Amino acid sequence: MSKTPAKSKKNNGKAGKPQAAEGRRATMAAAGGAAAGDDTVPVALMLPKPSLNEPMSAYFRKCEEKLGFVPNVLKAYAFDTAKLEAFVAMYNDLMLAPSGLSKLEREMIAVAVSSHNRCYYCLTAHGSAVRQLASDPVLGELMVMNYRAARLSKRQRAMLDFAVKLTAEPWAVEEEDRAKLRKAGFSDRDIWDISTVTAFFNMSNRVASATDMRPNSVYHGMTR
Repeated sequence: MSKTPAKSKKNNGKAGKPQAAEGRRATMAAAGGAAAGDDTVPVALMLPKPSLNEPMSAYFRKCEEKLGFVPNVLKAYAFDTAKLEAFVAMYNDLMLAPSGLSKLEREMIAVAVSSHNRCYYCLTAHGSAVRQLASDPVLGELMVMNYRAARLSKRQRAMLDFAVKLTAEPWAVEEEDRAKLRKAGFSDRDIWDISTVTAFFNMSNRVASATDMRPNSVYHGMTR
């Protein structure tokens, strides 16, 4: 049998690694259902092995204690400590820090934006968060499917209309749109927060879609 040509060896190197990740995930799914393998192969890229520093190791332990698991998005970023720290800092500031927007409203923005972008990871993870924060599984499903079908307050509807317009047609946002938010009771600082949460999830949606990031399987059954 002849030796493998050098060109073939190259094709079986770095270029073949993403295919290996996809192949492992497909094999697991065939054996154990649609979400099988999502907790062990969170993205379709073969990235460097994580090496967490002490602050990030402590953060992962805190996730395990509070949630019972480490969200796959954190595992995905863990190959690069600087990127992981930046992502965690931005997420915590936007979604958890004091704001004129409630935590539920910020999660509603995340889901409405992700619904427009059809981001599987964020719809699953943040749809679960809406269900939990609202104590209303149906609201979570409505946010995922079509927020316009939900019985929302005028404030919430104005907020989500703005977020989706900023997602779909950012060039078309003008003073009239900001005026609608002020009329609904939002301050200019609130408008900043709506805008930055919207922008963050547009970024996250695109990274998740580009890498075929998969949500932790536990999200599917939470607050049902």
